[in-house]
Amino acid sequence: MSSQKEPQLAQSPASQQPYATTELNKGMTSSTLVETVSINYEDFTEGFLTCGTCLYTYDSDEHTPKLLPCSHTLCRVCLQSIAANAGARDPTTNCFRCPICRELIQLPRGGVMGFPPSFLVNQLLDLMAGQRREVVPKCSSHVNQELLFCESCDFVFCSQCTGGKHGNPINNNGVACEHNVIPFSIAIKRMSEILLYKGQQCISKLNESAQNVLNEMAKLDQNSELAFEDINRTFQEIINVVDQRRQELLNSAKKIREDKRAVLREQLNTIEIEKSKLEADCSGFKYQVEVRNISKKINDLKDQLESINTMLDPKENCFLRFEHLHNSAIESIEKCVNSFGSIRTSNTFPSLCMATVGRCSAHLRSCAYVVTYDYNGQRQKFGGDPLAVTLLHDQSQQSVPWQVNDNRDGTYEVQFVPPLAGTYTLRISIFGRQIKSYPLQFEVSESINPLCIYGCKGSDVHQFLQPTSLAIDDTDGSVYVLDTGNGRIKKLLQNQCNNSPFRLIDHIEGGGLENRAATGIAHCRQSHSLLVTNWRNRDVKRYSCDGQFLGKFGHEDLLEPTCIAVSHSGQILVADNGSNCLFLFNASGKLLLKINDKKDKTKGSAVQKWPLLGVIGGICFNPATEEIIVADTRINVFSASTGLFQRQLYAESSNNNGRGKGHYCGVTMDNNGNVLATRVDKSRNVVQVIDYDSGQLKFVIDSNDAKLKRPSCLATTNDDHVIVVDLGNDCIKKYRYG
Repeated sequence: MSSQKEPQLAQSPASQQPYATTELNKGMTSSTLVETVSINYEDFTEGFLTCGTCLYTYDSDEHTPKLLPCSHTLCRVCLQSIAANAGARDPTTNCFRCPICRELIQLPRGGVMGFPPSFLVNQLLDLMAGQRREVVPKCSSHVNQELLFCESCDFVFCSQCTGGKHGNPINNNGVACEHNVIPFSIAIKRMSEILLYKGQQCISKLNESAQNVLNEMAKLDQNSELAFEDINRTFQEIINVVDQRRQELLNSAKKIREDKRAVLREQLNTIEIEKSKLEADCSGFKYQVEVRNISKKINDLKDQLESINTMLDPKENCFLRFEHLHNSAIESIEKCVNSFGSIRTSNTFPSLCMATVGRCSAHLRSCAYVVTYDYNGQRQKFGGDPLAVTLLHDQSQQSVPWQVNDNRDGTYEVQFVPPLAGTYTLRISIFGRQIKSYPLQFEVSESINPLCIYGCKGSDVHQFLQPTSLAIDDTDGSVYVLDTGNGRIKKLLQNQCNNSPFRLIDHIEGGGLENRAATGIAHCRQSHSLLVTNWRNRDVKRYSCDGQFLGKFGHEDLLEPTCIAVSHSGQILVADNGSNCLFLFNASGKLLLKINDKKDKTKGSAVQKWPLLGVIGGICFNPATEEIIVADTRINVFSASTGLFQRQLYAESSNNNGRGKGHYCGVTMDNNGNVLATRVDKSRNVVQVIDYDSGQLKFVIDSNDAKLKRPSCLATTNDDHVIVVDLGNDCIKKYRYG
């Protein structure tokens, strides 16, 4: 711009009042503007040219001034409204009252338009229009040329000085620039209005800030009074306890004194009685003349004197003393009183505190993480702040229960379980003041995706080939995956890091794991061993957790043993899909019970009809009752002691007399009463989470981002996680379901 001629503003000798512009060109000569107004326009307009009813300035359109017979002036809009309201109240009359003097006014034949215009107000409007002049900045070199302002370039120029052009028509990207040029006077007016508006906004904010500070001071006084009352009440309770103890000791001392006095008083009465007897006897001694009687009396008094000697000492003593130094009670009381109570305060500044929410899924425990800061932006290191939380589901406006955990380091966890998918709004305030992220909106997904995936198809060390089952040692968290296609058991250790959730420990090979015959695996807590079913050899093999072959057992009725489960008491359950039966063995492999679903069982005179079992996909025990849970196309419950059918879980999953379109491939139960089962349908493969007591479906794990393909066996951990064998993808997947 330096190559262009910069305009100069004309100077006026009548007034040297400076004016300001935004971002004027460097080196531009400062100038003054002349504005001559004979009267105070704002005050005059407010007093004479404004309708007293609606406070709008009179004009020649809707707010045309109309003169009433009482000499007051109102605008046409107000008169029409007043006349309409008067007619609505009393349609028979054609009058209304002046809102200023309350004089009754007759409405003319032409209605409101029949009132004459207020000529005086119209003349004043014309006068003010002529007196008010806009400030028009002029160029100093061309006094008749009005300056222009380019809003795009923030540049003031004279069209004659610059030849009608300014700036570069092409920007740095080679694109033509569009310049928005307006008169400089209009730009000044706009910027002045913006400046005034921003100033008013600042004043409003300052007023609001002052009011907030005053409110906080009032709350501080209120909380201080409550604290004072709590301190006085609490210490009065302590004083009452001390007074009660003091009174107990006083009463005890008084009782002991009275008891001692009673004994001494009784002894004193005895002495007085004996004394009176002796005095009466002594008064008759001087009249004794017989020697024999005198000698007898002397001997009696001698014996009595010996008994009186025993009365010389009081039967009770005077010892009574208060002791309080016999133990460390004084020091303990002093220590307790000195450490009793504390005044809790905080310098947390809510406006800087932040809340964040991670990825959330419906039905799963979720958490909002709150970090607090002080006024200077420093991270708080202590907790104890009172958090007020409101959590709503936007679509249903359903309130969600929550729980705040104070980490005592300036951070807080707001834990909740979203019942539905959709948008949620979280509002958190501290000391009744909103935090920075208020309100916080976040999305909750209906899908539950795996936290991690381990393995893939292949025969390498870290790969799987047709994994069919797995078992978890809940004592150390080891995971044993039956890698049937590779003829081995893969021993894994769970890591806390989600990036590397499993670590390969060892492989167990040989001993009947070959030929893809091993299909089911279970961990026995009592013997700390592994049990593996072999459908080719029709037996169950036992291995140590280190891979040593320990032995095997079976039964002549076993045709095709597949699934296996071990109860907490050590009983072993084997599913045989060759005979559609369940075999229950003791810990040493002796058959205890054979559950044959193809026959009717008679209990007394009652005959119980059993549901026909199809291909058994999974079996497990109830950890609490040791009832047997079997999954084929349904999930059925049997008694472990009698083998009788008990009930069916989630009957809605099947139809056609219990035969559903899909089937279950695995089932397990945790210690919290949740039954988890992998279900395979034509439309999708999911993990169902079912409440055992009610038998109702709670929710499903659909694994939307990493879809399940032929999910089979599954097992739960102690921290509400489930590991699923995905046979179709030759891997295992870990999910959180609680």
